[in-house]
Amino acid sequence: MGDPEAEREYGKLYPVAKAVMSPVFRALWRIKTVGLEHVPSVGGAIFCPNHTSVIDSFFLPMVLPRRITFVGKAEYMDSWKTKHLFPAMGMIPIDRGGGDAAERALTTAARVVESGEFFGIYPEGTRARDGRLHRGHTGPARLALRTGAPIVPVGIVGTREIQPPDARLPRPFKRAEVRFGHPIDVQRYADRTDDRLVLRQIIDEVMFEIRDLTGQDYVDEYATKKAETFPSAETAHVVELDPTGAPGNGHAPAADAPARRSSADVLAPRP
Repeated sequence: MGDPEAEREYGKLYPVAKAVMSPVFRALWRIKTVGLEHVPSVGGAIFCPNHTSVIDSFFLPMVLPRRITFVGKAEYMDSWKTKHLFPAMGMIPIDRGGGDAAERALTTAARVVESGEFFGIYPEGTRARDGRLHRGHTGPARLALRTGAPIVPVGIVGTREIQPPDARLPRPFKRAEVRFGHPIDVQRYADRTDDRLVLRQIIDEVMFEIRDLTGQDYVDEYATKKAETFPSAETAHVVELDPTGAPGNGHAPAADAPARRSSADVLAPRP
């Protein structure tokens, strides 16, 4: 994926899909929006929400006043349930295999943001099936430094109750909130775009803001580790983020921990 004309094919039905689905969603669920004044009225921006339910990807576009584009895994194109719906809502599928996957993802995302549009990426890289907030990948920070666009932290609350991890269908007549935090300006780091410590500091600040918006427990490990590697709720190592954005203990996940690659993962800087 790299042809601008081809990319514009995705999301062509966005206005139609939103117009049709918004009344349905609002009839089925009570959706409250908080902090909409923090959403930029013009120019590109990077939205970083937490991710605990499949339905998150529908709720965020529903409440935004402008179109948002996501980069998603190409495997979504293999399922009849998402093959047409996700691209209609603006998701650009990208093959995460191959050595240049990271650069393709970054280039695609940068093109969207630099055209003055909204771009969304889950900093955790995948759904947090345990409902907690996990360590963020640095891809959004790298994208922000490349484009100069602000990062808007987003806290989505209630969707896990609407559609739990193993539920095939969402439960109707429940409540959810989409909360927008203050945009994070990365311009002060413009001369340090290749500094890995700066990338980590930015994304930790984003995760701190998300935690503040949602009230989730923060776990200093990646959600992209396989589910069986998660500790139990009783024994999980939950840490507090320092207000500067630095994780309390600074531990990275074990080098031999099995991991699934994600859209956020391929945007992350390589070792």
